[in-house]
Amino acid sequence: MLGAGVFGAVGTAAAAVGPSAPGLFAALALAALVATCNATSTARLAGLHPLAGGAYAYGRRELGQRWGFAAGWAFVVGKTASCAAIALVAGAAVWPEHPGVPAAVVVVLFTALTCAGVQRTARVTAVLVVVVLGVLAVSLGAAAGGGLDLSGLTGATAGAAPLGVLQAAGLLFFAFAGYARIATLGEEVRDPERTIGRAVAIALAVVLVVYAAVVVVVLGVLGTTATAASTLPLRDAVAAGPAPQLAVLVTVGAAVAALGSLLTVMTGVGRTALAMARDHELPAPLAATSPRSGAPAVAQLAVGAVVVALVLTTDLRGAIAASSTGVLVYYAVANLAAWARAGRDPQRRAWERPVAGLGLLGCLVLVVALPPAAVAAGLAVLAAGLAGRALLRRGISPRRRAPGRG
Repeated sequence: MLGAGVFGAVGTAAAAVGPSAPGLFAALALAALVATCNATSTARLAGLHPLAGGAYAYGRRELGQRWGFAAGWAFVVGKTASCAAIALVAGAAVWPEHPGVPAAVVVVLFTALTCAGVQRTARVTAVLVVVVLGVLAVSLGAAAGGGLDLSGLTGATAGAAPLGVLQAAGLLFFAFAGYARIATLGEEVRDPERTIGRAVAIALAVVLVVYAAVVVVVLGVLGTTATAASTLPLRDAVAAGPAPQLAVLVTVGAAVAALGSLLTVMTGVGRTALAMARDHELPAPLAATSPRSGAPAVAQLAVGAVVVALVLTTDLRGAIAASSTGVLVYYAVANLAAWARAGRDPQRRAWERPVAGLGLLGCLVLVVALPPAAVAAGLAVLAAGLAGRALLRRGISPRRRAPGRG
């Protein structure tokens, strides 16, 4: 969640909003609201179904096999493309002329790490998070040291078109999207109903505070126009402050943050592929786990191989746009599953269904706000997966099919 986006997404979102600082804050608030609803639904379902696979497993058990496959396929395809993009961001920091080479090396190393099990993965991720938070603290202090102009941060959202705010919210939403990876690890943590819920809540709160601080400092130093034109606004804000030599620290922090994101995304994709393979939705060998670590070693190796091929052959600009649609589809299925569960279980808390409904509506609105080409490409990939599943399922005998309702 504190990946490369915390350094670069603010500028992209500001460009979508236009010359309106309050509009950017409105987009951040909207993204946080949708993420909170999605996270609440996801955490509740993770406690009820402590299984690898996240919304794939929830959709399958609450809505039927087709819904579960739609969520799992959207996650695997979208996040595999995201892995390649994140790796290329880290590779560009090392070798800008040929980012695919260092990106491939990083993917190979991280594939080996994810095969070693979630505990080792978590330790490395924790170290990376501490480094990123330290870089952010120093960078924010250095940027704010020259003084902040906060006069434009309040007032109405004049100058911000509603569609621009929605597009910016869609971009900033992915800053919060990492909580799904917590839910995919349901089989590998103790007391998942309590642990996952607390972890998701804490993660969301920390990320919201960090992003709000970055937005305030960047807009206070650069203003809306310069922020919208910048690829790394925090770096430019530090360069404009009293200690410009610290700007290089932001570049290093962005690379480290990208590595942290890559590690967690790869872990989540492998666990979702494991769950789908167990249910014969993906090739059966992907369900094999390591006897030592319990990690889905074959699935992680497969994901790593695909990502290496992508970083060496593709720029992924179109694939990443399509993956945005896939991620929102994934969360839409999670909310729909939570809605269905709350309706069937009278003992569920009264607020669970309205929260799930609001999250589902938010996902659909943000999908509509995305560029039409991205939506069309993403839906085409999802439709191809569903069509392929229908053909493959015809070749599986009824006795081998996993139980389900669809």
